[in-house]
Amino acid sequence: MRRTLHCLRKKKAAYKLVLDKRKHTPPFETMHNLIKTSTQFQLQFQFQVRRRLSAAASTTTIPWFTPPPPSTHQPIDPFLTTLSQAITNPNSNPLHKLIPSLKPSHIISLITQNPNFLSPKTLLTFFKWLSTQHPFRHTTHSYFTMIKFLAFHQMFQDSESLLDFVITRKGKHSAPSVFQAFLETNSVKDDKDCSFFVFNALVNCYLDHGFVSDAVNCFRLAEKENFSTSFDSCERVVDCLMKGNDNVGAFRFYLEVLGFGVRANVYVFNKLMHSFVKDGEVDGAKIVFDEMVKWGVRPSLVTYNTLLNGYCKVGRIDDGFKLKMVIAKSGLVADVFTYSFLINGLCRESRLGDAYKMFDEMCRRGLAPNGVIFTTLINGLCRNGKIDLGMQMYGKMVVRGVKADLITFNTLVNGLCKSGRIGEARRVFDEMTRVGLKADKFTYTSLLDGCCKEGELQSALEVKERMVNEGLVLDNVAFTALISGLCREGLVTDAEKLLREMTRMGLKPDNATYTMVIDGFCKKGDVKMGFKLLKEMRRGGLVAGIITYNVLMNGLCKAGQMNNANKLLRSMLDLGVFPDDITYNIILEGHCNHRDPETFEKLRNEKGLIYDYAAYMSLVGGSPKSTTHNQKR
Repeated sequence: MRRTLHCLRKKKAAYKLVLDKRKHTPPFETMHNLIKTSTQFQLQFQFQVRRRLSAAASTTTIPWFTPPPPSTHQPIDPFLTTLSQAITNPNSNPLHKLIPSLKPSHIISLITQNPNFLSPKTLLTFFKWLSTQHPFRHTTHSYFTMIKFLAFHQMFQDSESLLDFVITRKGKHSAPSVFQAFLETNSVKDDKDCSFFVFNALVNCYLDHGFVSDAVNCFRLAEKENFSTSFDSCERVVDCLMKGNDNVGAFRFYLEVLGFGVRANVYVFNKLMHSFVKDGEVDGAKIVFDEMVKWGVRPSLVTYNTLLNGYCKVGRIDDGFKLKMVIAKSGLVADVFTYSFLINGLCRESRLGDAYKMFDEMCRRGLAPNGVIFTTLINGLCRNGKIDLGMQMYGKMVVRGVKADLITFNTLVNGLCKSGRIGEARRVFDEMTRVGLKADKFTYTSLLDGCCKEGELQSALEVKERMVNEGLVLDNVAFTALISGLCREGLVTDAEKLLREMTRMGLKPDNATYTMVIDGFCKKGDVKMGFKLLKEMRRGGLVAGIITYNVLMNGLCKAGQMNNANKLLRSMLDLGVFPDDITYNIILEGHCNHRDPETFEKLRNEKGLIYDYAAYMSLVGGSPKSTTHNQKR
């Protein structure tokens, strides 16, 4: 067409040139030649246009005009027209008269055909209102028709709300019937994106209700019906299965949807591996890793680091180093996390020398160690009693400009307190406060325990008071540390008061805590109070062990109550608590101290105990004073 118009312009220019040349021609001749030239020009133009149109028609399949397709419009049911008109005037009597005749099929037809072009909001309002009119009841098909209709008109929130109502009403294990209704219903038009949205919303709705098995079933039904699925909803199902501690189920489901045609994704594989590693199932993580390679997914550095972390957590350090070599061969470069996991694993195994080598190698490669690596090394050193080296590592951390966090300071405070260096622990505590960090329960408990072990009870009580002022609630560890310190100093009454305070706060003392207080009273000669606490233990659901009974046995024997000691021994046997060597030695010492060597010999033969020096001297001499006299004799 462009070429035709170009030719036409050229003809016009030529025609103008002829006129210019014939300006001297007489009028009659000029008119005659003009008519002749014009006629020839018109004939030539028509011929060229026809020729070019014919050529265009032979080289393209696109016609100038596409006739409309044959009309497929079905005649509208007069009942629907009447219903639509009545909806526009809901207060009119005709609408109430039509309700008894209404069926769910009418509502489906009303939504799909919409003869009076009612707005989506109007139809939704009528749909909800109708659900309140007895005896009419919507079906699952009518609900899905409206759900798809709303989604088509981008009323997604209303669509999801109706879908949530359907799932709530249908309940668990409803996926087969619900999905069938989803497939059998149509919206205003067959819109793929609309159905895609509704399917994803259906899966998410099942997951929101905790019906994970139904969500999984939706994918299987979709595959059976050749319905394309969404990667996003698939990933969320995997996440929900992992949150439900079903790593194996999550992995199997993901392999299943990969078989359906969903594209494999390294991110999902990494999350699966991380979940296995978090639960200590490193072999499961390795299986995921191998399957990942089978699906043609190239492992990332995160993938390798996740598996390496798993190996180091379970003590398979050698496998971790092998994987480090694989990382290098694959063209990837180990990062700070790679070295962090290796250093942490080496410190767990107390291989501090190798951990230092990894630290130096990382620094040589230009990687800056972060706070986690420094804290890991400090913790490893403190745990192995090398507090001075731990403090040196903290100094390197400060020099490098790496800020210590609360975990770093807690590690130092705890290590110093366990080593009895309370003064240094306080200085670290003050430095932590200076840099703007607020001590937590672990910090105070470490200080409190250290003070108690060093006999600084007043300092320990001051720490307790400070904890209360800071709004921190003492836990079992803090109370047990205080009770232990008080009992060690013979302040058993104060320890018993703390025990009562502990129970008032809703905490439940364990066997060790009760046993410390019982031992304190027995050493004070108050065995009766010890048995009272034993009964209290039993009422609280605790089962006293051999250590608790030995403490009571020792109290009875020290008090010379050998008959009660024998009764306690029989009671222990009746309860299934079997005496150990310590139990028999306590009883032997009690009988010896109270001049009963025959019972001692009987017990010795029963148990087959070997004489120790103190027991022998007690038996032979009766008392240390008579031992020398007997030897002289």
